[in-house]
Amino acid sequence: MSTSKKIKNLKKKLEKASKGDPKRIEKQHNAGKMTARERIAALLDSDSFIELDALVRHRSNNFGLEKKRPDGDGVITGHGTINGRTVYLFAQDFTVFGGALGEAHAQKICKVMDLAVKTGCPVIGLNDSGGARIQEGVVSLGGYAEIFYRNVQSSGVIPQFSLILGPCAGGAVYSPAMTDFTLMVKDSSHMFITGPDVIKTVTHEEVTFEELGGAMTHNSTSGVAHLACESEESMFESLRELLGYIPQNNMENVPVMPYEKKELDSINELDEIIPDNSNVPYDMTKVINLIFDDRLFEVQPHWAKNIITGFARLRGHPVGIVANQPSVLAGCLDIDASTKAARFVRFCDAFNIPLVTFVDVPGFLPGTEQEHGGIIRHGAKLLYAFSEASVPKLTVITRKAYGGAYDVMASKHIRADLNIAWPTAEIAVMGSEGAVNIIFRKEINESNDPEKEHQRLTEEYKEKFASPYIAAEMGYIDRVIYPRETRKELLKGLERYGSKREERPKRKHGNIPL
Repeated sequence: MSTSKKIKNLKKKLEKASKGDPKRIEKQHNAGKMTARERIAALLDSDSFIELDALVRHRSNNFGLEKKRPDGDGVITGHGTINGRTVYLFAQDFTVFGGALGEAHAQKICKVMDLAVKTGCPVIGLNDSGGARIQEGVVSLGGYAEIFYRNVQSSGVIPQFSLILGPCAGGAVYSPAMTDFTLMVKDSSHMFITGPDVIKTVTHEEVTFEELGGAMTHNSTSGVAHLACESEESMFESLRELLGYIPQNNMENVPVMPYEKKELDSINELDEIIPDNSNVPYDMTKVINLIFDDRLFEVQPHWAKNIITGFARLRGHPVGIVANQPSVLAGCLDIDASTKAARFVRFCDAFNIPLVTFVDVPGFLPGTEQEHGGIIRHGAKLLYAFSEASVPKLTVITRKAYGGAYDVMASKHIRADLNIAWPTAEIAVMGSEGAVNIIFRKEINESNDPEKEHQRLTEEYKEKFASPYIAAEMGYIDRVIYPRETRKELLKGLERYGSKREERPKRKHGNIPL
């Protein structure tokens, strides 16, 4: 065969590999979904995608598979750029074997994951698969395990993202569960271990796909997913924005954006944001949005709403935000809030993202459900995460900081670097009313007007103990500041502690209370 014929043959093979089955593509479009190649084109910078292993085919001879050997084996892999930054990715192709994972399919994914680690780049998985390729038996299970192992080895080394763009069932769900962020599309993406039919057979429960494993189920009930997006296009936009806060790998610093705006001397609105009555709620997101460059990019906004996690910027410098939300459950810490915040703190610490914590917490949520559910163990996760974190940690107490929750929320005692408080801060073992009921029970009961005496003692206790000043006297609070100066103080803190280094005892790893 001549050279020109060989070149023509290559062209023919590549064209065939990239075309796909028109009928199956049409079916994908009719379901309101993009094809794998369309998704890659929509996510990456224009003309930046370099495909790998386009001509890989499976080697299985079972159940007639030897007669069906499509190029690429149902997954497209390679690398490209997002806003000029290199990323590695794989996109499962539902039009080929329903995106089912076999040996060759898994090997392709493993190759790009290995390359991502070698080059220190994020890895993105576009998941659209019915699960394991049953015809290949245990080989498929082995393929999944190889991917899982790499998820673990890559954790805390390179950022890992999972985009759920269709079904993700059985063993396929465990890889997304181990990645850093999981994004889902409303009404079209689903995740579950066992589907509705199996559940009906085993437990006699009847449940729809959406109820069982839809985007909002995993974003609001299970906490498995981090963002619920209206469409595939909006998912790609969210990922591009999210990536802008995160470095390429654990050895790099965060990507700083240019910021040219003139700094305000003060943000006067903050002085009036805390209600006079400490039992009246307010929206902590409003506080955050007033202080930082732009709006908060919230992570897991639909789950455990009593705590806020997300990213923001201070003069273009990304920071991770953890904040109690007093408008939900009064900002109490519960099982879900503790788990949500702990995972986020550990991610930020792994990738050198400074942490800013806003505290307004009356304590841990009481009740038998919480106690029996293991609030002690789950609350300890957050305590562990903050104590373990070695990135710059800046803490602002806006109002309540009661009991053990004060300790847990990045207090000075677990080595926060800068702890500041507003004059509205209430740092105490418990709320004034509860404390008075315990300390002065006898005096109140023996008084001529118990109600009036209770009120007097409560106000006295608030004045003496429920304030930031005793903690400031002890050095537990570095500065009591005017609320309007919070941004200025955080900027100074970030500049001061941004280059800090901490030496920790050598160990294989700690034993976080999982």
